[in-house]
Amino acid sequence: MKGVLLKDLYIAKSNILVTVVSLIVLGFGLSFLLETSALLVLAPVASTTAVFISITSDAGSKWNKNVIAMPVSRRTIIAEKYSFYLLLALAGLLTALIPCGLFSLFETDITLQSLWLYGTIGISATLFAGGISLPCAYLFDPEKSQIVFMMSFMASTGMIVALVLLINLFLPVKHHMLLAFHIVLAAAVLCFTASYQAAVRIYQKQDII
Repeated sequence: MKGVLLKDLYIAKSNILVTVVSLIVLGFGLSFLLETSALLVLAPVASTTAVFISITSDAGSKWNKNVIAMPVSRRTIIAEKYSFYLLLALAGLLTALIPCGLFSLFETDITLQSLWLYGTIGISATLFAGGISLPCAYLFDPEKSQIVFMMSFMASTGMIVALVLLINLFLPVKHHMLLAFHIVLAAAVLCFTASYQAAVRIYQKQDII
């Protein structure tokens, strides 16, 4: 898996660099308009676009056709894409912490609790979005999968809102904010795990042409 991961990092390195710089600049820009911690919601999702660039590149270069002759299972290929997705999401989160950390020296509204809350929301949204879009990248053609990729961000927001409203029926979210979003995060992890299993089944049954 290490070699496949390095291949994807090489293909997407310019996109990753642009994303990292953009997130840092955006963080400083947001500081004049919104709470800087809010960047933690956007950063993990925005940083994962390189995964879909690598999937599209694989299809365009016929890499999918050639790799079946190599000692790499299809499950390993899917596991690498999901690992790459998680790696980029965490990298985006850590990048967003740079402006947050700097501004925390001068602003009192940036607290450890707010960073944890926004980070939890960001990772949850990223896992839900990936859980929807990654299997579709192997189920549909590149054009349709790109549409699903963009729509998955809106869908993940809707899923989080629906879960919060459901939790609020049993637990007042306003007074138990962190606990509520930890439950949302647990649901997102389950969704992402189920998505991985679904993607493996789709890719194993898929004809590589």
